[in-house]
Amino acid sequence: MQRNRELVNFLPVVILMIVGFASVYMARSSQIDASSLSYGLLFVGLFLLVHLFLRIATPDADPFLLPLAALMSAIGIMLIYRIDPDLAAAQATWLMAGLGLLIAVIAFLRNYRKLDDYIYLCGIVGVLLLVVAIVAGQEINGARLWLKIGGFSIQPGEFSKVLITIFLAGYLNSKRELLATSTWHLLGVPMPALKHLGPLVTMWGMSFALLLLMNDLGTSLLFFGIFLAMTYVATNRLAYPIIGGILFSGGALLAYHIKGTVHTRVDIWINPWPDAMDKGYQLVQSLFAIGDGGLFGTGLGKGYLLFQNGDPIIPALHTDFIFSAIAEELGLAGATALIVIFMIFCYRVFKIAAESDDGFSKLLAAGLGAGFALQTFVIIGGVMKLIPLTGITLPFVSYGGSSMVANFGGLALLLLISNRTNKARRS
Repeated sequence: MQRNRELVNFLPVVILMIVGFASVYMARSSQIDASSLSYGLLFVGLFLLVHLFLRIATPDADPFLLPLAALMSAIGIMLIYRIDPDLAAAQATWLMAGLGLLIAVIAFLRNYRKLDDYIYLCGIVGVLLLVVAIVAGQEINGARLWLKIGGFSIQPGEFSKVLITIFLAGYLNSKRELLATSTWHLLGVPMPALKHLGPLVTMWGMSFALLLLMNDLGTSLLFFGIFLAMTYVATNRLAYPIIGGILFSGGALLAYHIKGTVHTRVDIWINPWPDAMDKGYQLVQSLFAIGDGGLFGTGLGKGYLLFQNGDPIIPALHTDFIFSAIAEELGLAGATALIVIFMIFCYRVFKIAAESDDGFSKLLAAGLGAGFALQTFVIIGGVMKLIPLTGITLPFVSYGGSSMVANFGGLALLLLISNRTNKARRS
């Protein structure tokens, strides 16, 4: 039974929580109190409750996705607690909100394919969220991604990502035959009719607008990458990713010459050392931290990432640069293990997409998986100087309420898709 396998898969997560939090608590012995153990107990209890709910609501859902999400969340909360216990408490609250959304989505969207009837509403709301971020958003580190509401900030783009993926799944499913029809060739590559290239040009324009107005190459790349991946899955035509790659490269090159923030980030990516104490400071310190970790790391709570007074050496260590903390304190072995966990998660998602028996489910799962994979690549590649640095969070790991809640919402959809597919195959 799938849920029994899921329960067994939770055992490594529980062991990690016990060993990991014990290590962090010992490293912060001067700050240990009786309530510290509540993090581990709360974490295990929350996921156990969700597991019991899934036994009733989605008995045939994939047995690996929730334990993998729990494992990534556990690693994130441990590292955030090591950096700042107050932030860990806030992250635990967002984790509860995310799990609450997961339960709500599964409870009220049992027939998730009804979303296909509301794809334009999802698309409009998704675009409006991005517009709100652009118009009323707060600019941090050059990127306009955050919206200040009361005493906390949210990233509308995280929710917009899921909503636009739903829209694209329904739209591409209905237009896939037209988009897959070739009427001419370009350098031997079959091409669709020019009038059917409209969605590609529109998404390129939207992504380029995000790049110019939000000053963030990562968000632009994420949305356009999701679209290209879903278009390729829908049509099986290489023409779309080829043309899309050319369009995005041209837009990024243009933005480099007209947007100071993009220009600065690209220059820092190419060579951060001449400005290592100012604009290149974060990236340089990230590279030092990753190098300091060696093969097996310095140990949880024993890295150089904090000053003696507790202030992080690397700004935004708990969000954009949490992978640097993992690489230092868990070493190459721990960082590689985390990347493998992300790869397994993506594999399970794409497996769900491949096994789905209807176009909407297949495209929705593929889009959610592509978004997760791209977001992971963009942020890890940025802190390792593989690509220009962006402000995107590491899914399930980085501190951030919007990302945590939106990712669990997407996970709920994936569980519903896999439950329907496995139930159909079993019957």
